Amino acid sequence: MALLEVRDLVVEFDLPGGRVRAVDGVTFDVGTAEAVGLVGESGCGKTTTALAIMRLLPENGRIAAGSVLFDGEDLVAMKPGPLRRKRWSDLSIIFQGAMNALNPVRRVGDQVAEPILLHEPTVTRRGAWRRVGELFELVGINRDRRRDYPHQFSGGMRQRVMIAMALANRPRLVIGDEPTTALDVMVQAQILELLELLRSELGLAMILITHDLSVISETCDRAVVMYAGQVAETGTVEELYRRPLHPYTERLMRSVPDIGNIRRLPAGIPGHPPSLVRPPSGCRFHPRCDHAMETCRRTFPAERSFEPGHRVACHAVSDDGRRRAPSELPLLPSARALAQLDPLGEMPTLLDGAAAGLVAADGEIEGISAEGPP
Repeated sequence: MALLEVRDLVVEFDLPGGRVRAVDGVTFDVGTAEAVGLVGESGCGKTTTALAIMRLLPENGRIAAGSVLFDGEDLVAMKPGPLRRKRWSDLSIIFQGAMNALNPVRRVGDQVAEPILLHEPTVTRRGAWRRVGELFELVGINRDRRRDYPHQFSGGMRQRVMIAMALANRPRLVIGDEPTTALDVMVQAQILELLELLRSELGLAMILITHDLSVISETCDRAVVMYAGQVAETGTVEELYRRPLHPYTERLMRSVPDIGNIRRLPAGIPGHPPSLVRPPSGCRFHPRCDHAMETCRRTFPAERSFEPGHRVACHAVSDDGRRRAPSELPLLPSARALAQLDPLGEMPTLLDGAAAGLVAADGEIEGISAEGPP
């Protein structure tokens, strides 16, 4: 049994315009001392999934279906009292944006000591203050800075304070919600190296949320690729880099610059993520996919397993685990237009007239025209 088992998780939000399903049937596991990355474009449901696991959704959000089993106990069905005792003691989160997560008018040491005093009533205030000093040194901060305020720290140091807070009660699982956001490259590398060191030393399980696949490759054992609130593909990081099956996963890979090859800007993914108020029918990626067929527009693909732990939901993948080439498929007009792009993923300056006409006729691709990308 895995340490964390997320099964068919559905999260909905009540908005003035109606109900929005931000997470739709997400399933994945996290093993003991394992690092799993949630990766995808902004707005794909990564943070919402993390907040649902922690039961920290805003007032207008709710878990509509599914289960979140932590060490066999369902966090979704758990009552508020037992859940508060488990939260931070067994699983914690490093919030995105340390400056907004820290209270600007309280000393950082007091903020890190708070969960210790709250969850461990046998620990004295002196003992909690001593542990805060140990935690600060663990994450590379001088213990004498416990009495400082958040504004006296740099962005990277504030992020280290947030990591110390997440480790305050020695949890078994830590969720990092883009812990390197808004940090410069050198500080990002230091924070990621610190997380990897802490994971190996403390035996932590970790969920790392990011849109940067290079971060996943450096820090995680497995990855869950999300798109528009759903899981597109799951597998080991090595397998996803070696043999991505879902076209979305491959395009995410191509979006990362390759400094060891020809120097050119990656093309990215044409179009824009869909609105979840009115998501596309069938496979939600089909309006932006160069492998899309009529069946993709009509029905959502069932998830299938190929290698151990490698699962994908895509109609273009054959029963023997091979993603078929666009030339082998009865493509939609929009997909035929996308298939004429450079095979290395580079967007041409001009689409030819036929491709531009196909895009206009199908009317599904945003951001592509006869003049090229915007």
